[in-house]
Amino acid sequence: MVRIGQSILLAGIALLILPISRLTAMIGFVAIGVGCAPVYPSLIHSTPDHFGADRSQAIIGVQMASAYLGTCLMPPLFGLIAAALSVRLMPVFLLILLAVMFVTHEQLNRRK
Repeated sequence: MVRIGQSILLAGIALLILPISRLTAMIGFVAIGVGCAPVYPSLIHSTPDHFGADRSQAIIGVQMASAYLGTCLMPPLFGLIAAALSVRLMPVFLLILLAVMFVTHEQLNRRK
């Protein structure tokens, strides 16, 4: 599910990058939202498999805290970037975050 979400995210980011139309950009934003939907619940659900049932409560707490922290920090961070440079960097910003998510998720899966 995480990889499917990441693939949909990538497709949405690609639609944002392509200078076709506003409708394409809106579809890209919807695809990004749809791609994000399965990631968090899937990661929470797989925590006991990855880290063991005995550690899962503590790890899920860290995951939830990290998600809330990201929700609080990423929009203002991009706001600063957009104000200083350009809002057109949003697809690049999202692509960098997707790359970080992809690499860390693949490292987690190799560890298993």
